[in-house]
Amino acid sequence: MQDGKALQAGTSHFLGQNFSKAFDVTFADKEGKKNHVWATSWGVSTRLMGALIMTHSDDKGLVLPPKLSPIQVVIVPIYKNEDQLNIISDYARKLKKELSELNISVKFDDDDNKKPGWKFAEYEMKGVPLRIALGPRDMENQTVELARRDNLTKSTVAQEGLPKLLLETLENIQDELFSKASLFLNENTTQVDSIDQMNQILNTKGGFIEAFWNGDSKSEQKIKDLTKATIRCIPLEYSEYGNCVLTGEPNSKKVIFARAY
Repeated sequence: MQDGKALQAGTSHFLGQNFSKAFDVTFADKEGKKNHVWATSWGVSTRLMGALIMTHSDDKGLVLPPKLSPIQVVIVPIYKNEDQLNIISDYARKLKKELSELNISVKFDDDDNKKPGWKFAEYEMKGVPLRIALGPRDMENQTVELARRDNLTKSTVAQEGLPKLLLETLENIQDELFSKASLFLNENTTQVDSIDQMNQILNTKGGFIEAFWNGDSKSEQKIKDLTKATIRCIPLEYSEYGNCVLTGEPNSKKVIFARAY
């Protein structure tokens, strides 16, 4: 996460018979005797939504990847009278239809109880990837103001070819958010060779710590006592072996430590 801590997600747990005894969930075993079931817990949960928010968002609110955003494009009209609104609305509804045909989720917000500035702040907070502002001058110039939520940039673009541009921009936002998160992960993953070095990294920038561990649960607990970090995962692709960060014991497996919530 952005504060350098790890978030537990996608885990599996052996629950034993605790819950089955509490709720009296039983089965007939091979001998025909009634026994309480042995339970496990697998998979992912709504915690992934928390991870999504904590990975990409900022102090202004949500930043949602376009593929997961309920609304991908919002169109906000800016007008002073009914005639201006009618002209803008005709174009906005045409644009919405064209975008919908490209499987882009669009909202045209013509609610006259809220000012455009209020709407801008609302959709920024909700993390809508793209915002289009349309006023009388835009209609005259056949342009729109396009605002990106991910990098908070604004630009004036032509109405001609706009659907294709919006589709490409959404794809670009999706790729850039993933690249930014991947870069942050790589920049905040550090290999260490000692407990002192591990503490120094954890107390400054945090993040993931790659270190060797001898596989002993007592060593794992000792490392936790000394650093407040725990093993977050044992990656299958790590085939490298070295000296345990705690004991110096050779032929230890490389794992990933971190402080967690």
